[in-house]
Parts: sequence; structure tokens; C-alpha cells
Amino acid sequence: MHKRIRMLAVLWAMSCFCGFSATSVTATDTLVVKELQGVEVVETSRTHEAYSSVPLRIWDSSDLLQRGVTDLSDVLQRIPGINLRDYGGAGGMKTMGVRGFNSAHTGVKFNGVVLNESQTGAVDLSRYTLNNVSALQLSVGDTQDVLVSARQLASVAVLSIETLRATFDNQRPHLLSQFRIGSFGLVNPFFRYDRALNQRFVLSAFGEYTYYEGNYPFLLRNGIFTTHERRTHNRMNEGRGQFDFAWKVGQNGRLTGTLFYYNSYKLLPGIVHFYSALSGEKLHEENAFAQLQWQQSSNDGRWRVRIQGKWNWFATHYRDELAVGNVHDVDYNQREAYISGAVSYQPISQFFVGYAADYFFNNLSSSLSTDVRPYRNSLLQSLSVKYITSRFIAISRLLLSVYDNGACRGIAGRDAQRLSPSLSFSWKVFPIEQLYLRAAYKNIFRMPTFNENYFYHFGSPSLNPESTQQYTLGLTWQHQFAHAWQALFTLDGYTNRITNQIVAVPYNMFVWTNINLGKVNSSGVELTTQQTFTITPRQQFLFYASYSFQHTVDCTDRTTDSYHKQLAYLPKHIASASVTWLNSLVNLSVSAVGMSKRWATHAHYGGTSLKSYGTIGLSAYRTFSLRNSSFMVRGEVKNLFGQQYELVANYPMPRCNYQIIMQYQF
Repeated sequence: MHKRIRMLAVLWAMSCFCGFSATSVTATDTLVVKELQGVEVVETSRTHEAYSSVPLRIWDSSDLLQRGVTDLSDVLQRIPGINLRDYGGAGGMKTMGVRGFNSAHTGVKFNGVVLNESQTGAVDLSRYTLNNVSALQLSVGDTQDVLVSARQLASVAVLSIETLRATFDNQRPHLLSQFRIGSFGLVNPFFRYDRALNQRFVLSAFGEYTYYEGNYPFLLRNGIFTTHERRTHNRMNEGRGQFDFAWKVGQNGRLTGTLFYYNSYKLLPGIVHFYSALSGEKLHEENAFAQLQWQQSSNDGRWRVRIQGKWNWFATHYRDELAVGNVHDVDYNQREAYISGAVSYQPISQFFVGYAADYFFNNLSSSLSTDVRPYRNSLLQSLSVKYITSRFIAISRLLLSVYDNGACRGIAGRDAQRLSPSLSFSWKVFPIEQLYLRAAYKNIFRMPTFNENYFYHFGSPSLNPESTQQYTLGLTWQHQFAHAWQALFTLDGYTNRITNQIVAVPYNMFVWTNINLGKVNSSGVELTTQQTFTITPRQQFLFYASYSFQHTVDCTDRTTDSYHKQLAYLPKHIASASVTWLNSLVNLSVSAVGMSKRWATHAHYGGTSLKSYGTIGLSAYRTFSLRNSSFMVRGEVKNLFGQQYELVANYPMPRCNYQIIMQYQF
């Protein structure tokens, strides 16, 4: 292990040394760049967040650095309304739901194209690194743009991941190298290369490797006895690489492309039960996809066209060395072919219309003798209308979803088709004050995943699709209180009505039990604030806080034990806050995250509760300017006081741990 760290450190240092002869520095862009009517419009993320007609949370690269976050789970725990499931440590599976919906209802976009997980419906966010992210955006309900794929509209919420891209205006090569070490054997080198070949074509590539031993300590409580244990069988080797290009085609066109590959080998830790955490489970995952996106606008900007295409392949190889005769071993392969076309037209200055059509084909094969070889053809079409004035935005949509299911070896799931309307608006209450009132309604339905339909003993072809009704009412206020104090406040209330909700409950880390609850009602409140205090030109205080209350209960059958009880793993209260001091010496950040009591069962049986918890983290960083480059040193301590907690029952999270990051770029 120590030899591995020394070797990687030497390689990283060599890459830094080689870069001292470079002659340029690229600063990280902290603005969101939007392409509209053939030109690039630079708009701050705070402004976009304020006037949105739906709840919108944006974290750009400067937010990620200044608020002291180092991975996606850190960010997601601080965004109100998100329910994160984390199996612990750097290699633990991480999935998210929003406002009481399960993770299959949350879409994830990667550089503008929706990711796919047809087997479970839950995208494992641990596959994607925060090191290469320029912005994260969560939109709940709808989106502001009429030029949007129909597939994106088929989710109750969408998390957008935008990666770093090269710029057209600097044709010198740029290299970013980063080396991270941390508690429990964490080693993470990262390299990124950007170059503009000319003023019309740029390319970039990155590679990353992560090793994690994961042998962190935890307290095991069994009745009146408490013992000190260590997590075992939790090692991970993981690598990923990505290649991107962007090409300006003609005067108003742009073609972008992404190639992505991910490979991981994990030892899956067992459930901690009494005094045993024995596990022989191993998981090898591979994922590769290629995607292209072309966008063109007319010279006057009235017409815009966007075409997307993608091929995705994902394989999992599961082994259980403790199972006699290898009866649990299984291999899965899922594939997707996807194409989308969208067009928007602006007949008058205040009116926009848009149409989109998406087709995608999914299939799944496995080594199981019970495998029915399922496949699905999906066709989605949407019609959007947008009306906008200086103080008012209204967007109306209609989505037609058609799903055709098939199975090569058995009974196929039910086919389905449905019309799903949505409506949202934003109104600037006063002409000169940045106070916005917004409201939204959305109807959407979700087909069962392949696991929910076909998994042996756990799925059913007759499983009903989910149907949801979303209602949201909110306020956003952005104000400059004084020359040195500016702030943004949001307040949203919502209620959701879910019929035939499909709930996934973890049986172990890889297998899920799926049940249909019939009727689920969810309601809640979300608050956020972002404030900036400028003391001097070189000193600022940044404050961020969020709070969410959610009440999500089963309303199916009064005679059942779970009736009108909070659903499993959904806390009623989640809160987070961070304070950052930016200065010329060392930038410091203190953050806190906490959530209330949860239950591991819908019926709240005795002994299945998960205690409330709160953690505090510290982060510090400084950037040194060299001749034609920069060097950053960053340190972070998570869970400072060693709080023992769990996000999934019997999977303890790491207690106090640290990370040290060294980054060099030219």
C-alpha cells in the first residue's frame, strides 16, 4: 500500500515539474454560459436561480470549492429536498431521491444528455467524479427552456452534471494534475488536459484512479454492550476516463461529443448484524457510453434545433464467495440506443413554442437461468409553449409517453401510454425589487424498471406504473442590502400525490425488494439562503444554509401497520449550513449537516429506527501563483467529532476522517 502511494506521488510530482515551462494560466470560470440566438450570453447562476419558475439549485465550481465539498454526496446532503442513500465511504453506492420520490423518479443528465439505468432505475452517483465538474444543477418539476429533450421532462426532478470544457479563445495547452490522499487508505490521482486547436475546435481529456481500503472504525452496539470494530471487506479499485470535443459549425452551430469509460472492482461490505459483518460479495462494474449533441440556430435567432444521440453499455459481474456452489454469482449486461430531436420557434418577441421527440431502445441480459431477456421500445413526444415579459414567465407542456415491452423468454411487462401535462409560472412582484412568486403543477408517470418487472422472486410483470401529481408554490427574493451585503432567499412549499408508488427497499447492497404501496401523500417545505458579506476587496464572508421538512406517508390501507407512517429512510427534517471566510492568507470553511430520526421499515417496527445525527466539517485551502501556473493545497476534515451514524440501516458511515489535496495547473 505504501509503495503504491509513493509511486503515484512521484508520477504526480513529475507531471507538475514538466508543467513549469508552460506560459499560460486558465482561471476556473464561475459563471454559467448559456447559448441563445447564436451568441454566448454570460449570466450569473444566482440570477438564473432567482427568476426560475420552478425550484432550481445551482452549484458552480466556485461554490464547490468555497463551501468545502469534495464529492457528490457532500453536495447532495446540502440541497433541500434530496434524500441520499449512502452505503459508506468512498466506494459506497450512492443514490438520490427528491421530495419523497424514490431514486428511479430522478433523472440525471451528463453534459446535456440523460443517463440510463434501465435495470434498477437508480443511477449510482459514485461513478462520477466531482474533480471534473464545472456545475451541478437540480431542477424540480420542469425547466425554463423550451428547447429540451422529451426524456428530461419524464422525471419529477433532474440533476444536471456539466463537466469542465476547454475554451475557444486560448490555443495553448493546459494541464491540471491533482493528487489526493485521505483516511483509510484513500489515494486519488487525477489528470486533465485541454487544448483549443483553433478558434473553432477544442478538445479535452481526463483520467482518474481511486484506491480505497475503507477499513474505518465504528461502534457496534448490541443491547447493553458496545464494542469498537473496524469495517472489513470494503476495498475499492476504480478508474474512469473521459474525452470531450466541441466544434463550432458555421456561424450559429455547435457540435459537442463525449466518450466516457468507467471500471471498478469493489469488495462489498456485509450488513453489520450483532457481532458479524462477514461478507464474500464482490462487484465488478464497467460502463462505456458515447454521445453527440448538435445545436443550430437561425441568423435571427427565431429558430433553434438540437439533435442528440447516444449509445450506452453497462455490465455488472457479481460474485459471492460464501455461497455454496456459487449459486449467487451473476453477470448482467444492459444496453441502450437513444436519439432525440428538438426544435423551438419564436414567432413574436414574447412567445416561444417547442417540440421534441425521443426514441430509445433498452434491453437486459444476464447469466441467470430465470432470465427472460427483457427489452423495451420507448417513444416520448413533448409540446411546449412559453410566454415571457419583463416581469412574467409562463410555461405549459404536454408530454406523450408510449412504452412497448417485450421479453424473449417469458411474460413481458405491461405496455403503457399516457398524456402528462405540466404548467409553471414566475412573476416579479415589484418592478424594481427582485422578489419573485412562482407556482408549478406537473403530472407524470413512471414505468417499472427491468428489476421491478422481472427480477427473480422480487419483480412482477403485472406491477402497476406509478402516477404522480406535483404541486409547488414558492418565493425567491434577491436583494442588495448594502454595498457590502447581498443575499438570496428561497421558500418553497409542495404537495405530491403518488398512486401505485413502487418502493425499493435494500435487501443487501446489490439486491432490492420492490413493493407497490398504492397511495402515498407527500408534503413539505424547503428554505435556502445564500449571503455574501464583503469586508474589504480581499476579504469576504459567504454564508449558505438550507432546511427541508417532508411528511411522506402511506395512505393505502387503514388496516396495515404502515398506514399514515413516514416511509422508510425518509427523515422529516434535514438541515445544513456553511460559513466561508475568503482572505489573502488561507480560505477557511466550516460546514454542518444533520437529519432527524428515520426508520428502516414502513411499519416502524421496534429496533428498526435510525437515530438522528449531525456532523461538522472543516476545510482550508490556499492557491499560490507561480510564474505561469498555480498550485493549490487543500485540507479537509469530515465528521470532526466522530459522530456514529447510518444512512442505510446496518451500514455505518465513516467517523472522523481527513483528506489532503494538492493541485497544480498551467
